[in-house]
Amino acid sequence: MKVPSPLIPSKSHIAIHSSSTVLPKFLHAPHHKAPSPPTPTQLNDLLNTASQTRNIRHVTQIHAQITTNGCISIPSLLNRLLSLYAKCGHVDQSVALFSQASDGSKNVVTWTSLLTQQSHANKPFKALALFNQMRRTGIYPNHFTFSAVLPACAETMVLSNGEQIHCLVIEHGFGSDVFVGSALVDMYAKCSRMDAAQKMFDEMPERNLVTWNSMVVGLLQNKFFDRAVLVFREVLKRDAVAPDEVTFSSALSACGNNGGSEFGRQVHGLVVKRNLMISSYVKNSLLDMYCKCGSLDDALRQFRTSGVRDVVTWNVMMMGFVHNDKFEEACHYLSFMRSEDVIPDEVSFSTALHATASISALSQGTSIHNQILKSGFVSSTCIGSALIMMYAKCGSLADATRAFEEIKGRTVVCWSAMITAFQQHGCADQAIKMFEDMLAEGTKPDYITLVSLLSACSHAGRIDKGYLYFNSMSKIYGINPGHEHYACMVDLLGRAGRLDEAKKLIESMPIKADSTVWGALLGACSNHRNLELGREAADRLFELQPDNPGNYVLLSNMYSCEGRLKEADEVRRLMSVNGLKKEPGCSWVDIKNTTFVFTSHDRSHTMTREIYEMLGQLEELVKKKGYVPQVQFAVNSIGEYKERNLWHHSERLALAFALLTLPNGAPVRIKKNLRTCGDCHTVMKFASDIYKREIVVRDVNRFHRFTEGQCTCGDYW
Repeated sequence: MKVPSPLIPSKSHIAIHSSSTVLPKFLHAPHHKAPSPPTPTQLNDLLNTASQTRNIRHVTQIHAQITTNGCISIPSLLNRLLSLYAKCGHVDQSVALFSQASDGSKNVVTWTSLLTQQSHANKPFKALALFNQMRRTGIYPNHFTFSAVLPACAETMVLSNGEQIHCLVIEHGFGSDVFVGSALVDMYAKCSRMDAAQKMFDEMPERNLVTWNSMVVGLLQNKFFDRAVLVFREVLKRDAVAPDEVTFSSALSACGNNGGSEFGRQVHGLVVKRNLMISSYVKNSLLDMYCKCGSLDDALRQFRTSGVRDVVTWNVMMMGFVHNDKFEEACHYLSFMRSEDVIPDEVSFSTALHATASISALSQGTSIHNQILKSGFVSSTCIGSALIMMYAKCGSLADATRAFEEIKGRTVVCWSAMITAFQQHGCADQAIKMFEDMLAEGTKPDYITLVSLLSACSHAGRIDKGYLYFNSMSKIYGINPGHEHYACMVDLLGRAGRLDEAKKLIESMPIKADSTVWGALLGACSNHRNLELGREAADRLFELQPDNPGNYVLLSNMYSCEGRLKEADEVRRLMSVNGLKKEPGCSWVDIKNTTFVFTSHDRSHTMTREIYEMLGQLEELVKKKGYVPQVQFAVNSIGEYKERNLWHHSERLALAFALLTLPNGAPVRIKKNLRTCGDCHTVMKFASDIYKREIVVRDVNRFHRFTEGQCTCGDYW
């Protein structure tokens, strides 16, 4: 006789309460009259009633009755009991019951039920193990079994598992079953094999709504947005298929991602016509579509009229602001959310941190960090990586490092965020060490990790290291280099002056070079004054980015530096013909939660006189230290005005203002929207030594941290 498991109620543990609404009258008979034992039909009725209440106490009571009356071996009762434990959220008890049941009481329904439970409980490998165990016992899977095990294969994202199950599907004759076919389409899509998913879809003799949804969702997840819209259009043509909220939500997401606002509006009309606006899932997708298509007014209109707004709705709106570079609004909406008693989740906080990072609002980011601590989300790896990014982009590398050290169970995203932080601050050695530490802990790098690592090697001139990591991508980590990786390698070679080698690398690329790659080459040609190759790179960029004025300005400056003013003017004229204007350089600094913006030669501030007096004093001090102006950086000035114009660059005005207003010894943090020039870089080094301050300048490419007359970039940027 088997000893009952602690998870399974034994006869001695039976406790029947007269107040129970689940148990029938025969279980409450008078004590002087022995009650008749319940029949299997009565026990089955009890299970049916308990499935409505999902009260675990009632379930264990019924389980005790089934065990006491020797009915546990009846497959139908066993199957219902297994399912009921799972519905009550007690999957482990369901597994214990299954393991104690005799093999004779288990049929294909029993195995399929437990397999489904494991798959739904995010235990796909256990589900696959159960499937194999079932086959070893001699029980053949049916179409329900295959429909249950294929989502587990999709969850593992191990294609070979799914392919083996597909072979068994054909072997057992279920290849034409519409539910099995739909599960196969979904499995191949989630394993990033849309070609196989499309083939399976095309060969299906019958398709239902699940099939069509699997195809639309699969195309969306694999970023085939135009094809997802085309399949959705086909769904609309099918009279036998009525698209539901999943279909419409996926179509709206596809429209948002491919910028198809016109068709998105048509889908919006269909949503209203079919009365699907009651679905929060559809409403949030609609909101997301308008945000991603740049129609913020439409998004806000939907947001304000959407009725009940859950945390997802607020998150979508915040992410929409971030997507449209409305970073301050995103932060405000976090406050508005809380004022309406909607509790932010980790997505809310992560989005707000991303917004503060984008505008380098350190005080605001610190305030959000305090809210996170109070809300109990500090252990979230998602928020941890967002904190690293926020502190790093706000110029506080020490706080970023502290945030990283406090994360437990670090994911590849956390490691990548910290490697990126070191890379952005010019700390190549720390970035490389962090990468090696990550490997030592058994974490495999991803696409982003290697972009940051190669960029760190580039900014530090580590050519050998860069080639080592680049060549290991596909061989060791199974990652095919993308445009960003090639751009880093071109930048690495270009900074070292190996321009011909960089050009050969571009020519050998297995993918067509994009603007990031040619942009890296153009920047290198500008630094090393290789006008011929620079002209070729610029021509490619004019084709790829006809609306980017920066490429025209860079080429024009290269001509000016070579004294070819006619060609420089011609490039500027071409800009004008194309309706492009040079982005004005500006720098800003935060003082007591207020942002002060400066442009070149700026005289709009109330302290203009004091600022220029401070600049004059700084000029005298740095010249005593040996400063010699590098007039080649004053490309738009002539003669004696070159040196004077250098002293009116926006970052120097911001520095002077910060020196006047910040307490003695406080760090100075300046942001600039363009690349800082070499002469300003030299002045910042002198200033950090003269005033004994840490000066951090964040330009469009990276951070420069100046202390005691040195910069973390080592004058190599």
